[in-house]
Amino acid sequence: MFGNSGGKDSALVGILCKAACDDTVGIIMPCASKRNFGVDLDDGNELAAQYGIETRTVDLTPVREAAERAISGVTDITPASLANIAPRLRMTTLYTVAGSENRLVAGTGNRSEAYMGYFTKWGDGAYDINPIADLTVTEIYEFLAFLNAPMSIRTKAPSAGLFEGQTDEQEMGVTYAAIDKYILTGEATDADRAVIERFHARSEHKRRPAATYTEREASGRAEP
Repeated sequence: MFGNSGGKDSALVGILCKAACDDTVGIIMPCASKRNFGVDLDDGNELAAQYGIETRTVDLTPVREAAERAISGVTDITPASLANIAPRLRMTTLYTVAGSENRLVAGTGNRSEAYMGYFTKWGDGAYDINPIADLTVTEIYEFLAFLNAPMSIRTKAPSAGLFEGQTDEQEMGVTYAAIDKYILTGEATDADRAVIERFHARSEHKRRPAATYTEREASGRAEP
């Protein structure tokens, strides 16, 4: 099963999962953003109809609102932390359904996003399997064209849909084309290189396992 966001990455994951396993379920999970209830919902349903993917919809807006009310009683929630509630609620939803039906959760994060750390830790960064983890955004576009995915999905600007007007490239300040070129060749303009290397360095913690303490590490001995 996978989160059917109506975006490019989830579209390719859905198509691949359906090709590998007929019993594939896509969960559409709008959460507060008007875009979630408009173009994203429409595109998710179009994808499901075209490829015969079973689809269910869970409106997480009231859950997010309840979480915001409860947490705001103990801290001042920053805009970034507020935005990250939605992807974590979505992953909670996916694992609740998956656990209840003995399913696996497929991730929808690509290589470019992983390099930039452009994903939510313990949100869309969590999964059991990820069939597109090794693909850049450029390659995602190519696969979607080859598989004849809905044109509306292939042509809209990449967006996590976490708040109104948000697009990935605008938020990062660099294009995916520039990111992919840097990943594959090491080439970039000075301005793009500075942005990419800054994002990559500050998100290293997202790509590492959680830090733990062991007696062996405390004694200064290396692991065998």
